[in-house]
Amino acid sequence: MDVSQKYSTTTAEGEEIDPSPRSRIGTGMADIFSPAQPKPQERNWTPFIAGLVAIIFVIAAIEVISRNKSHTTTQPNPYAAKLQLSSPKMSAAENYVGGTVTYLDVNITNTGDQALVGAAMKLVFRNTLNEVVQTETVPLHVLVENQMGGYPDLVDLSRLPIGPGQTRTVRLTLEHISADWNQNYPEMQLTDLKLKS
Repeated sequence: MDVSQKYSTTTAEGEEIDPSPRSRIGTGMADIFSPAQPKPQERNWTPFIAGLVAIIFVIAAIEVISRNKSHTTTQPNPYAAKLQLSSPKMSAAENYVGGTVTYLDVNITNTGDQALVGAAMKLVFRNTLNEVVQTETVPLHVLVENQMGGYPDLVDLSRLPIGPGQTRTVRLTLEHISADWNQNYPEMQLTDLKLKS
């Protein structure tokens, strides 16, 4: 005997009735509680591509700017040969927060025909193995005796230039020097010269 015939029922009119109402209920319940399937969406790649292009542009701009900056500061001005450095002197003092500030005073003699109205000094510190442990570029300030006594004043070169034939003492202020420094005077090179005829 066929299984489907065994459980099939018919009405008086001869219509066949579905023998398994439970299976229909179970299927309906499964449809209600099953998670809704998300509709597949197309990805919009435009914001991603725009962001990637912006990042590449920013990185390229930083690289170009840093190359130009290092290029301009590494080329020495020929006039620097007419500015003689002499009598370096280092001293240290404690700052307001308990740290140590180091001062480097140097005489600059201008043997050229233009006034020096601005400059910086590149300092290279080495260790006992003659390896570079620190490089600093520090702006120069003219050291002037205080008329009232006490500590000397620092004046910008633009206000007190070093004219042809003049010698002035300049001061460089260093907030930190590497502990590996060999305690010798650093190598000194004048950079970023601003001259006035």
